[in-house]
Amino acid sequence: MTNTPLQQTVNRLYARLVVPDGARAIDFYRAALGAEEIERYTGPDGRIVHALLRLGGAVVAVKDADEGDPAPASLGGSPVIMALDVSDADAVAEAMLRGGATVVYPVADQPYGQRGGRLADPFGHLWMISQTIEDLTPEQIQERTDASFT
Repeated sequence: MTNTPLQQTVNRLYARLVVPDGARAIDFYRAALGAEEIERYTGPDGRIVHALLRLGGAVVAVKDADEGDPAPASLGGSPVIMALDVSDADAVAEAMLRGGATVVYPVADQPYGQRGGRLADPFGHLWMISQTIEDLTPEQIQERTDASFT
């Protein structure tokens, strides 16, 4: 008996951020990250059931929390980290902080050739903000990673 792999095509992948206040979250992502709202759908009560935002070349969805989709705070936090490569990590972090984000790890030069840090947005989602400051080969990155653990 032979096994054949199931052939599937992924057409699109995006994060779906569940938040306690979708409208406020969209305003935050616009101001802090330059997000552009592509679409928004609401339920009869006005709560956001789906909104799609463009962040540079990526898209993320936002929706209000409900019984079936809890926000990170109700789960004790989020294990997922959104990683953003940006042109100016300090400026993006500052914009996020002005909007109510908190620092998890401050923006600093990292041994793997990035300047970056981690912030938690006001809705409990984690964001790793980084910019390339040094072009390194994979071997150089591994060497520096190994050195950081000794």
